[in-house]
This record gives sequence, C-alpha cells and structure tokens, in this order.
Amino acid sequence: MKKILNELCMKDTRAAEAKAAGIYPYYRPISSGQDPLVTMADGSKVLMFGSNSYLGLSDDPRLKEAAIKAIEKYGTSCSGSRFLNGTLDIHEELEEKLAKFVGKEEAVTYSTGFQVNLGVVGCLGFRGGYIFLDSLDHACIIDGSRLSFSEVRKFAHNDMGALERKLFLTPKNAPKLIVVDGVYSMEGDIAPLPDIVRLARKYRAAVMVDDAHGLGVIGENGSGTASHFGLTKETDLIMGTFSKSFGSLGGFIAGDKEVLTYLKHNSRSLIFSASMTPAAVAAASKALDIMIEEPERRENLWKVTRHAQEAFKKAGFDTGHTQSPIIPLFVRDTIKAMKIVRLAYEQGVFITPVIAPAVPESDVLIRFALMATHTTEQVDEAVAVLTRIFRELGIIK
Repeated sequence: MKKILNELCMKDTRAAEAKAAGIYPYYRPISSGQDPLVTMADGSKVLMFGSNSYLGLSDDPRLKEAAIKAIEKYGTSCSGSRFLNGTLDIHEELEEKLAKFVGKEEAVTYSTGFQVNLGVVGCLGFRGGYIFLDSLDHACIIDGSRLSFSEVRKFAHNDMGALERKLFLTPKNAPKLIVVDGVYSMEGDIAPLPDIVRLARKYRAAVMVDDAHGLGVIGENGSGTASHFGLTKETDLIMGTFSKSFGSLGGFIAGDKEVLTYLKHNSRSLIFSASMTPAAVAAASKALDIMIEEPERRENLWKVTRHAQEAFKKAGFDTGHTQSPIIPLFVRDTIKAMKIVRLAYEQGVFITPVIAPAVPESDVLIRFALMATHTTEQVDEAVAVLTRIFRELGIIK
C-alpha cells in the first residue's frame, strides 16, 4: 500500500521541477517575528510584503505579554473541545467582545479560521437547500460547501447578474445561503455587499461574509465589510480569523443567538476539535482592544496602501481592481511569477506568488500586502526592486 501511495503522489512533479529550476517559492523559514523587516533562517534580512499582519500586531509586545500570562494561568492547551472540557472563561469573554465589535447577538470561536468556514458552511447547508458561492471564495468556504447537504452553485466573481440568475432558478421556499469573502484575499477587491443584500431579500436568502481580510482594515474601528457598507443588521453571519489583523490564531462566527446555538451543538469542526489555546485567545483579545484604542494604526495602513497603489500604477503595473492593502501584481505566467519571487528575495524583498489552482493560469499574480508598521520608504524600496524585475522579464515596459 505504501508503494502505491508513493507512486500516486510522485505523479505530481510540479514542486520537484520548481526546485530543480531553482525557483521553488514556498516553505522559506523565518527566524524572527512578522515585522516589516524579517530575519531569515540563513541570517539575511528582507522586507516583508507577504504577511497578513495588516495592523502589525503579530510581534507586538503587548500581545506577547498577554499570551505569556495566559499560559502561566491556564497552561499551554485546553486538552479538549469547547463542547466538553475545553471552554475557559477567557473564551467566553473574547466571544462577548467579538459579538459587540461586529454588531451581532453572539459569537463563538473555533481553533482556526479554516475550521470556521468548514464547520459553519457545512453545517448550515441543509438538505434540499442551496449554497451560492462567488467563484473566488476562499478554499475553506468551498470545502465547507462540499461537506453540506445543499446543492452548490457558483457565480462569476462579483457578478450580480450571474448571482441573480442562479437565485431565480431555485425554489422559492428552499433554504438559501450566499457566502462571499468581504475582502478577497488575492485580488484585494471588496464584495458588492449592498447588491448582494438586495438580492438576498428578493429571493429570501441568508448572507454570510467571510471577513478574514476585512476585519481591522475597513469599517468602523476596523469592524469589517458589513460595517463599511452600513449593512451589519442585514448581514446574517460574519466570520473572522485571528491570524491576520489580530496577530494570533483561531477564528469566529457571529450572528443571531438561535443560529449560534445550533452551530454550538452541530458544527463538527467545533465540537470535535480542540479549542483555541489560552495563549491564542489572550493574544486575540488584546489585539481587539488595541484595534479599537489605536485608530492611528489603521490610518497608517491606509497611508502606505494608497502610496503603494499609486507607485505601482505609475510604474505601469497591472493591479486589477484592488480596494485594500492587498495589491495584486498580475504576471499571468507561472514560471515568471516564481522567478520574480526568487529575484526579489535575492534583492531583499519577500513576496508571494499566487498560481493555479488558487487562480486560473491567466490570472497568476504576485501578492503584495501592506502592514500598518510599514513606512513609505520601505514601500518605495520594494516598488523599485519589483519594477526592475518586471521590466527585465518583459512584463511591464
């Protein structure tokens, strides 16, 4: 059996080919915190533009202190699920703060953001129902829909005409759930939530927003996409992760009490997984406090974001329709994208490639992400490096 498994796995030669060509861009070990300047395992220092730490909190001393104190009091693990022995008082305290933050009745935390979508979408995809997904929804939303009993229907990215056609063809009284990213993690654009809510009302559907990349970035105090559009009440479920702006690990779902009660007793990735560790809970809780108390972090994030967007456009880059600190630099060629990552790294800039199957081959891109702790000087240095490389490879003139 082992030999059969080995033979099957060896058929995928992409990683080996990239390594042989010297352009393999993954699993690069870092030996420092996720700061604007990171230290790699070989001792070199590079500018970090591949991190999701939008508010620059993942290496903040206040989060470290909160995590250490939590370990001292509660230990390193809850050694069980929330459903059984793994609920701490700090889990419930964080959930109360999160519900208030995003404007919902209740919230419940999961051990990762991936597990939130896996457990919520799978659990709320009722038999005889329909789930509607944007074609660029995150992989965990897609995987969650595959675990559901509902029929899954995808619509073209941010295409409201396509969504309405799909909704129109479903039975009027069937359960319907529309699930979209608030801010799309690779393209950086924002879901047209007002139009989605309008269609949801018309066709009696519920709306769930994955705000992994919106929380801390847009909305009042960074409370996300629904807040950004003034549609918090109209958005049925708001999901978030702690591995981005919160500088921790874990995730949550927030919504009406009745729905949350159902999830707490039926969502398999919640009740059959170990709960968030004490350190992760305490760090996320402290990050939420800082997010509210220090709006200047978000202000600087947008300052450097606008600066970077203008610099890339001036240099001739194709940055798509980004509306966020996630700036896609379209390459539309996998080999070139991997070469760019290697060349940029050699010149002191850490970036990440986005290739198939994450995106179609025609949309291969370099993902350039900003943090509140970046400076405009660091942005200018990175833009200069990438401009030279893109010109050398004939991607921009």
